[in-house]
Amino acid sequence: MAGHSKWANIQHRKGRQDAARSKLFSKLAKEITVAAKMGDPDPDKNPRLRLAVKEAKSSSVPKDVIDRAIKKSLGGEGENYEEIRYEGYGPNGVAVIVEAMTDNRNRTASSVRSTFGKNGGNLGETGSVAFMFERKGQVTYTAEAGDADTVMMAAIEAGAEDVESTEEGHVIWCADTDLNEVSNALEAELGESESTKLVWRPTTTTELGLEDAQKLMKLIEALEDDDDVQTVTANFEISDEVMEQLSA
Repeated sequence: MAGHSKWANIQHRKGRQDAARSKLFSKLAKEITVAAKMGDPDPDKNPRLRLAVKEAKSSSVPKDVIDRAIKKSLGGEGENYEEIRYEGYGPNGVAVIVEAMTDNRNRTASSVRSTFGKNGGNLGETGSVAFMFERKGQVTYTAEAGDADTVMMAAIEAGAEDVESTEEGHVIWCADTDLNEVSNALEAELGESESTKLVWRPTTTTELGLEDAQKLMKLIEALEDDDDVQTVTANFEISDEVMEQLSA
């Protein structure tokens, strides 16, 4: 029976992964529709749309899904969506920023508040935690893109602010307003990036033990499970030992 139990567990995980993948595709498609509606439906003339399409491609969203999302904007969809940022606290006072895109502000606010409450956190006022983050452009490359010096030189030439290189790959940071230009310049030097997006970069972090990390993961997963929520960011860090325990 142990073999069956393991198989069932693997199947359950695959089901979760498939569901998460479907939900991610849906959220990326929503961003494409809204970006196209707010500007030009041609990615070459609309920086926000170009970045949305680029991020969708990096997540393996099929081309027909991307094309459909753009066409939806031409049909009038996306005009009722409102972008809202929620701020709150998770376990051990970890700061959490939730970005949502909704056509019903009351529904989303109620859902986000309830999710925080059910998972050991609490929703705060706008501005209550944002001061612990900076809005930045983030471009990531795999290690195959080049060694640390090569990527650093390309980043400097592109006008980036900072580079973090590890064995796993490279993370390049820039001002949020420069992301389109920096990513284009990097692409010319290093090729297609692994990911290009605007993020909230923590300026201060809280270290968590295993129990609090597990609670926070549960909160983040619950928030991300909301169809109206686009991104969730928290200012925490965990040790390698805790990471191994979480992955076990």
